[in-house]
Amino acid sequence: MIYASELSQLNMTRPTVVMLGKFDGMHRGHRSLAAKTTALAGDEAIPAALIMDRAEKRLLTREERTDMLADLGIGAVCELNLTEDFMSQSPEAFVRTLVGAFHPKAVVVGENFRFGCRRTGDPATLSRLGETFGFGTVVMPIVSEGNIRISSTRIREALALGDMPSVNRYLGYDYFVTGEIVHGRHLGHTLETPTTNLLPARDKLLPGNGVYAARVTIDGRTYGGMTNVGVKPTVDGSFVGIETYIFDFDANVYGRTEKVTFLRKTRPESNFGSLEALKARLEKDKKEVREYLTSLDVM
Repeated sequence: MIYASELSQLNMTRPTVVMLGKFDGMHRGHRSLAAKTTALAGDEAIPAALIMDRAEKRLLTREERTDMLADLGIGAVCELNLTEDFMSQSPEAFVRTLVGAFHPKAVVVGENFRFGCRRTGDPATLSRLGETFGFGTVVMPIVSEGNIRISSTRIREALALGDMPSVNRYLGYDYFVTGEIVHGRHLGHTLETPTTNLLPARDKLLPGNGVYAARVTIDGRTYGGMTNVGVKPTVDGSFVGIETYIFDFDANVYGRTEKVTFLRKTRPESNFGSLEALKARLEKDKKEVREYLTSLDVM
């Protein structure tokens, strides 16, 4: 894949079909744009994506998003480091820059796409400018789930609530967090619930605090897991991250990469007042989560 963080870094030797947007999460709507982009490109052009995203926390990290775009057939990606000068461009100046970098034969956008200074450009503007600069414009409808229009904002709201069934339906894949397994305080052994502590990427959005049924992948093997997201209020209230009890698993995996895929929130995070009360609740949690994962054939 061709990758750039500035338009000036691109040196496209073939025409492109380029999709434009933030692509936060690469949800089902974004995937529809990617499918149209690759179909229009065919064998004659390079399917490409121009990403304009200033979010500090993302549904996908930059690396995850790039990998997903590659899996969807996108051959060139430019993730812009947005500056005030760039954002203050007129719609025409933006399109002129786009054409100089990508040489597109077609541009693909969603119907709610906006661009240029104060978001004054819309798909109709892009279509008119395309006639001037020699490219076609394809406007894709917003994808809906029933009467709900799928958007990154809606997915972020559901994620904050821990509503993983909705998050995963809107995305078109199950939400995951990947990171290195690091040492914690080893209190899980005291509680008879030894856990892995995952260090997530700084720019990765986490589900709302609570306990989740999860699918855990380490070294290519998948296990059932019970994951806590957030602080440890009963212990010391300071650790923030992802802690997972893996069913039927006993191995030293410190320093390995762990992928935790979130399936369902089973309860909010709570303070039980004592380690004895917490231990009793964890035993109940493990029974409930195991039964749920068994029903999904995860166990």
